[in-house]
Amino acid sequence: MQNATSPIVPNDIDKYVAHGYANNQGVKIHYAILGEGPLIVMIHGFPDFWYTWRNQMVALAPHFQVVALDLRGYNLSDKPRGGEHYAMRSLIGDIQAVIGHLGREKAIIVGHDWGGAIAWQFAMYLPDLTERLIILNIPHPQGLTRELAQNPQQQEYSAYARDFQQEGAHQRLTAEALSSRIEDPGVQERYIEALRRSDFEAMLHYYKQNYPRPPYQEASLPFRKVQAPVLQFHGLQDKALLPGGLNNTWEWLENEWTLVTIPSAGHFVQQDAADLVNRTIVSWLGR
Repeated sequence: MQNATSPIVPNDIDKYVAHGYANNQGVKIHYAILGEGPLIVMIHGFPDFWYTWRNQMVALAPHFQVVALDLRGYNLSDKPRGGEHYAMRSLIGDIQAVIGHLGREKAIIVGHDWGGAIAWQFAMYLPDLTERLIILNIPHPQGLTRELAQNPQQQEYSAYARDFQQEGAHQRLTAEALSSRIEDPGVQERYIEALRRSDFEAMLHYYKQNYPRPPYQEASLPFRKVQAPVLQFHGLQDKALLPGGLNNTWEWLENEWTLVTIPSAGHFVQQDAADLVNRTIVSWLGR
């Protein structure tokens, strides 16, 4: 593995990372790893893969061992058949398996989009394994269910999720269309290759198994409060998740909460505002 202090161009990070697989009850979870030190586990969302974290991995590797995984169904991870394999309990188990595979007792958990949804739940139900929590562009699940129940604009913004929950929706997806948001031709080609290796039906099982369905209503049972300190980013140009879901987040946390809203960034805030996100994470973890 390349020394983490050597100059690394983020887009070429695959030349420097090592790769491995953790096993969760027979399901292999692929990860890329860089650096040494306290463990950071980074979890991507839809439609993405480990490479989405390239800028953050380069920024953090001088002081941390950074592990970015492919969620089940994506890229080089296994793609079990059947929606039951994509229920939240299995997804949390994948993160736990990666931490255990690396011989660690806890980790700093970082998640974006679906990775953030998994990270919230992981921190709630496995607090002893969660040293700190960093969330990017996904409200706390209590905030999301509230907005879906009360905010017509969020209901409108979530139309894509209702479409994804329909049978056969995966047949309308292509790797090229899912990668069209990426402007850099070289990076876009990397995404097309990774998404061609992925299973579109598996990717949509995340929505079918875990995203609320209409008629929307607020969570009837309170979630366990997050015990770890939380750093949260939200790009305000997000066209899927409105910032109203951030309101009252402090009610569901037991520790400090640092919120950074970025007016110019969209849903993929770790890419849209990479420098600000990196500098903030490094500063927050260094306190």
